Amino acid sequence: MTDAKSSIVVLDQACATSPARTQTLSSEGVLDALKMILTDAPLNDVLHSVALLIEAHSEGMLCTIYLLDEDGLRLRFAAGPNLPDAYRVATDSVNIGPEVGSCGAAAYLRKPVFVADVLAHPHFASFRDLLLQAGLRAVWSSPIISHDGKVLGTFGMYCREVRHPGTDEIQLIDYASRIAGIAIERKRAEEKLRQDERELRQLIDFLPQHVVVMDKDGTLLLVNKRLLDYLGFTLEQMKASGIDERIRRDVHPDDLERFEKQLSTGLSKRRPFEMEKRLRGKDGRYRWFLIRCNPLLNENGDVVRWFGTGTDIEDHKQAENRLRNENVALREEIEHSSMFEEIVGSSEALRRVLGQVAKVAPTDSTVLISGETGTGKELIARAIHSRSNRSTRAFIRVNCAAISPSLIASELFGHERGSFTGAHQRRLGRFESADGGTIFLDEVGEIPPETQVALLRVLQEHEFERVGGNQTVPVDVRVLAATNKDLRAAVADGTFRQDLFYRLNVFPLQVPALRDRVDDIPLLVEYLLDRYAKKAGKRIRSVSKDTLDLFQGYDWPGNIRELQNVVERAVVLCEGEIFCVDPSWLTPSPTSRNSIAQTTSLVADLAEREKAVIESALREAEGLISGPTGAAARLGIPRQTLESKIRKLGINRHRFRTS
Repeated sequence: MTDAKSSIVVLDQACATSPARTQTLSSEGVLDALKMILTDAPLNDVLHSVALLIEAHSEGMLCTIYLLDEDGLRLRFAAGPNLPDAYRVATDSVNIGPEVGSCGAAAYLRKPVFVADVLAHPHFASFRDLLLQAGLRAVWSSPIISHDGKVLGTFGMYCREVRHPGTDEIQLIDYASRIAGIAIERKRAEEKLRQDERELRQLIDFLPQHVVVMDKDGTLLLVNKRLLDYLGFTLEQMKASGIDERIRRDVHPDDLERFEKQLSTGLSKRRPFEMEKRLRGKDGRYRWFLIRCNPLLNENGDVVRWFGTGTDIEDHKQAENRLRNENVALREEIEHSSMFEEIVGSSEALRRVLGQVAKVAPTDSTVLISGETGTGKELIARAIHSRSNRSTRAFIRVNCAAISPSLIASELFGHERGSFTGAHQRRLGRFESADGGTIFLDEVGEIPPETQVALLRVLQEHEFERVGGNQTVPVDVRVLAATNKDLRAAVADGTFRQDLFYRLNVFPLQVPALRDRVDDIPLLVEYLLDRYAKKAGKRIRSVSKDTLDLFQGYDWPGNIRELQNVVERAVVLCEGEIFCVDPSWLTPSPTSRNSIAQTTSLVADLAEREKAVIESALREAEGLISGPTGAAARLGIPRQTLESKIRKLGINRHRFRTS
């Protein structure tokens, strides 16, 4: 007799599936097993099919499959198509342990256990006679392990000869265990899902909100009792009507177009979204509801279900309307006195730009804001956003000149994990962060050519792909862009795409330089002085006339940003209550001096001509500046502009007055 110790072999780990052995299995048999796994066939039928599949390709061998009970202590017989009934009955619900046959030991030890001769092995005392009556001498068993390392059961093969399994047979046992494991996990997951759905149905009927469950395409699957009671329909009646029919029937006509668009856009994405609508009840009255939709994703990130809730917000809407009506007059007054937040000034050049802002803001048109550095292009962009329909959503600013060209695509569109060195996890880009709102691309002329292609796609198709990804991400973003470069020249030089320029230049806005807004300088100084004096804890009562004249006579190459820095610096150094600056702060650069020297004669000539024209108008107006007959009206310029020019040119207007 073979020694008991030598008749059992315990392997440290299951062998890998042998490609050569796998190919000997018929494709028809494998497909039959897979079909049963993927359909609603009972688990025992699937395991029975797997056992038959292995037996058909192992001459003289018999197979069995046991499932481990939930308590993890006993094996339950699941399949063994050709084993004697007496053996199946005897081994059903047997406790697992290191000395319980081969299947009980394999489940306990979590390793394959191969017994070469049951007659010589002490662990088969309870089953030896039944196996010998069936002509079986060797038993080879392997645990069925789940993907997360749990023992699900065992797979066993019975041989009529006294021997250990060969390499091919070991690989076949491992192969069968894997197939059985897939089947068990899938069927149990399906049953768990069914149980979860049954519990979910019971739970949602007790919720105070309306609840709807839809499939990935929006087809109705489940509605809770509260919504059915509100609408006055049964679930069967609601399923009988399509989603379009239900929306047109139940949603308020004024909300219909907006709601359909929001729903279609939301379902096309894989992210939660929300919307508001008025829904008609069975009494014919409409009430406001906040609809929130959340997707259920599978392991691949694909939507398998949509869960929607409707919360009654009718009382909130009524209160909101009352508050809105009460504040209409106050809001109009505030908007009139402070029309554009920090955009300070009343010059004709600025009013012209703000008029264009007011017209383009309510639209979704792309705006290209041009102007020198420091003119306040971002303030113009924020003013457009705050007066748009997207004002309650995000305003995302991107300084394209401050980002490395190699990283700007990742910054704008995000990246997938592992797409480049340092990309340890998925990162959402600025466009996804701005979804539903506005993105402001400052210094858009600095975007490299390869990224310009992706930006053009967003503008045209409203979609993009993350760096390192191949999945299209839809996005709803309004684009505002700004530049201090001549993009037409960049197009001519080949550094900026012509088609992208046309897409950005739908509505061009030119922000005037500060030298073209001389009349606004006193207002800007007053505004900035108040801000920085409060910040510094100082009390400054007035601005010296020399300082104001110096400001209005300076060319301001850095525009408002330079003015802001000068005022802040002067406030820090100011020791009295009169604001003044050192004239040396505003000396032109050497290049500017050369330029001024070259044009001195021309400027002087123009100044003399301008002085003569103004004096002639003052003479005709008898020294009067404002009013319908004043010199400003005769010259067709604002009163503040004329007063500024009179001071600059040293004209004494009083000498033109008549006694």
